[in-house]
Amino acid sequence: MTQYAEKIVREEVARILKNAGLNPVELKAGLGTPPSPELGDYSFNCVLLLRDRRSPEAAAAKAKDLAKRLKPKKYVTKIEVSGPYINFFIDKAKFSALVLREIWTQADSYGNWDLGAGKTVVVDFSSPNIAKPFGVGHLRSTVIGNSICKLYESLGYTCIGINHLGDWGTQFGKLIVAYRKWGKEKQLKAKPVQQLYDLYVKFHAEAQKDKSLEEEARDWFRRLEDGEQEATRLWRWFRDISLKEFRRIYDILNIHFDSYAGESFYNSMLPETITKLKTAGLAQESQGALIVDLERFGMSPCLLRKTDGSTLYATRDIAAVIYRFNTYGFDKMIYVVGADQKLYFRQIFKVLELVGYPWANDLVHVPFGLVRFGTGRMSTRKGNVIFLEEVFQKAVDLTEKIIEEKNPDLEDKHEIATQVGIGAIVFNDLSTKRMKDVDFSWDRMLNFNGQTGPYVQYTYARFSSVLRKYGRQVDDNVNLSLLNSDMETEIVRLLSRFPEAVKHAADEYEPSVVTIYLLDLCEASNRFYNHFRVLSEDLETSKARALLVWCIRTVLGKGLRLLGMETPKRM
Repeated sequence: MTQYAEKIVREEVARILKNAGLNPVELKAGLGTPPSPELGDYSFNCVLLLRDRRSPEAAAAKAKDLAKRLKPKKYVTKIEVSGPYINFFIDKAKFSALVLREIWTQADSYGNWDLGAGKTVVVDFSSPNIAKPFGVGHLRSTVIGNSICKLYESLGYTCIGINHLGDWGTQFGKLIVAYRKWGKEKQLKAKPVQQLYDLYVKFHAEAQKDKSLEEEARDWFRRLEDGEQEATRLWRWFRDISLKEFRRIYDILNIHFDSYAGESFYNSMLPETITKLKTAGLAQESQGALIVDLERFGMSPCLLRKTDGSTLYATRDIAAVIYRFNTYGFDKMIYVVGADQKLYFRQIFKVLELVGYPWANDLVHVPFGLVRFGTGRMSTRKGNVIFLEEVFQKAVDLTEKIIEEKNPDLEDKHEIATQVGIGAIVFNDLSTKRMKDVDFSWDRMLNFNGQTGPYVQYTYARFSSVLRKYGRQVDDNVNLSLLNSDMETEIVRLLSRFPEAVKHAADEYEPSVVTIYLLDLCEASNRFYNHFRVLSEDLETSKARALLVWCIRTVLGKGLRLLGMETPKRM
């Protein structure tokens, strides 16, 4: 099990309390952190040891009595009672040495764990629909899923990223009809996704006036399901040109997948899947459709096959997860899909549990809220989707203007503007707790002084500049007792908490834990930078502070990469 400074010292406090007779349950419930550093580094709430917790006098007496049996150890130097609390003070010099040398030794591996060693996690994320634009609505699944992959890799898991493309369904019948009626090959080759999108919107507008178009589309999709040559040729063409465009977007985000197996990949597995469900006594006919009745579990039926014989998302998702377990032998399978699909995944997971798959309990749906531009919910059919690539371009253009104003002589301005502009979009998304809707504001998102991605990247670049000016090899052979100010102590304490922040973010599937941590570290580090001269005529102090700066930059860089962001060394 990986041990870090924070964990080592916390366990020492726990041992001191355990030696006084407390049990693990009491320790877990009562051990915490005081609201301010003046009160100590750790605290234990003695109220939790009482049956009647309404008497502060009894709790204070309990604290005094218990404190008499507590003795300082290696890192804990002082123990004090404050009302119902027992406060523990740690040796700051020893703790700083432990933390900074940990980071120095581990470098970019700092914050990694071995909890997932030998285990595999599969993450299903992004999953745009073929022949439709990669809109802002797809951003959340994409960046949350990518960060979850990186977080689980940092825990030691082998992570398999899967892009379950929406490349099957009645929309392809609609597109085939639209292309045959109104499409032009030359235009489609020039702007493939835009043209397919326009055709899709036109189909729905025309279908409002001519109801026969819907039936024509269903007929073409039936031909596609039957493998008819022309339908298959057009579908494959639409899929190939769309995937090429999607990969361009993923390259901008520096996101890579291990598999692009979409819905169509599982078509050949559907008969066997349905047979399994029938053999398990789950699939049954209902008004001409095939369903799994889940009423006794408080859910509506899981629809497997429509009355016209066509299969649905659920059938393909059930086939997909069986295939994935057989292929990857996962220990956990994570679906990063919007909150509006909660019931759907509850149905899928319950069906797999009822079939008897023991790994059904290892399936996790990670829901999230919407991206809002103040224009209401976006709809592909209505044609009010905002193209993600256009958002990227605007972010880069705005960032270039800001850099031109603030640092016109900066080298590689466009490259850095791209790193910062794209990073601003990613950070804006991930700094919001995933279940909340994300408000998209250019002014707030690109603020270099606010709670933003550019602020974190700028702090990283600032400390990179300090190390360049230092001009010497940083090492840990320094007098760490010189880092004795409250500001420096606060930074060390924050640095010590990074591994737990990484673990907590992975456990909760919540990248915002990392963004909040990085903002706290940046604020503390910039206060330190603005108050002290990092590099001074005092060589020993400069060496110690250079190591502190190196550790700050290392942790900021690691945190940014866990979010899927770049780390510009100049800004």
